Amino acid sequence: MVQINPLSSLLPDEPKSHHVGNPPTGFKNPWPSFPEHGQGLMNVFKTRFSKDKPPFKPVPDRSELVQVQKIDFAYPEPGFKVTWIGHASFLLQTSTPPGASRGVNILCDPLFSERTSPVTFFGPKRYNPPPCSIHELLDNIEIDLILISHNHYDHADAGTLKAIYANRKHKVHILVGLHSSRWLVGHGIDRSCITEVDWWDQFEVNVENVGAVKITSTPSQHFSGRSPFDRNYDLWCSFAIEELQGDHKKLYFSGDTAYRSITEPNLTHEEEESHPACPAFKQIGDFLGPFDLALLPIGLCEPRAFMSAVHANPWDSIHIHKDVRSKKSIGMHYGTVRGGLSQYYEDVRSPPQNWKEAAHTAGLKWGEDIGLVNIGETLVLD
Repeated sequence: MVQINPLSSLLPDEPKSHHVGNPPTGFKNPWPSFPEHGQGLMNVFKTRFSKDKPPFKPVPDRSELVQVQKIDFAYPEPGFKVTWIGHASFLLQTSTPPGASRGVNILCDPLFSERTSPVTFFGPKRYNPPPCSIHELLDNIEIDLILISHNHYDHADAGTLKAIYANRKHKVHILVGLHSSRWLVGHGIDRSCITEVDWWDQFEVNVENVGAVKITSTPSQHFSGRSPFDRNYDLWCSFAIEELQGDHKKLYFSGDTAYRSITEPNLTHEEEESHPACPAFKQIGDFLGPFDLALLPIGLCEPRAFMSAVHANPWDSIHIHKDVRSKKSIGMHYGTVRGGLSQYYEDVRSPPQNWKEAAHTAGLKWGEDIGLVNIGETLVLD
């Protein structure tokens, strides 16, 4: 049994400037780092079908892609374990408390389907497989909690969520942004298994005979929509996860986010510094940091002048790493699937290369401060 116990908001007096209306009929990014134009559906089509777009960038041979390894479900090392499933999907397994057989098992933005689309026959198709099937995962791991950062199809995969719910029923609980329960219930998930969260909401999650974690829903700079008719109706967010036993390890999961909007093409990284940055990450670092590990996006961020307002690039995520005060950060949101724009503007091999370059430029130690893992690889928080 999973018990969700609401705690006091971390910032109860913070203005709800991200709400549109009272009560909210939608949400917005309330900072100068986000422009109020340029991300509409028509602009997506204009960029996607422009005669001036670069030539199609084919996916290279598998030997040049992110390596995929089978998950070691019997991974022997104790502690808070983090396993990358691909894209923004992670399995988090907190430390085993004294007298318990395991810790709390959490999935972030689980994605196992072949396509990130409302239909199974069309839409972005993954070019790297998951490290196991969803059924293999469920045969080996009892999932207690699911964190969904927002409702886009590459983060909120209905097929995966339905499979988990069919297996776990009321033994699993989902935390998701305000207004998001409607589509989860529409896919057959019981409303009692869903808790909607606003930015800075905090919860103590207790799993009977297992342990407890504290979850804080934190801001991100992004948007939402599962159709042309519900844009920004559901809230997007990131999450801070803290163990409530042992060493109280802390992890930050950014979900999908941007850091600043760059509308002029071909600026140097130094020139980009003059543009306003999203202030939320320093707030997160001030109130919840330092973190032992941050999971940060590094891909699907080109063309820069179009995508920067909603997708961070590796240099942006180096800033986020510093702002949230993470001891170590690993890259995600790459190496698995790409969209209609990225297949023309971003070589799938570029994000990890740029992440390493950005780390070196910032004077951070590769493999210690900043790093990468294979799909299916498990690391233990130091």
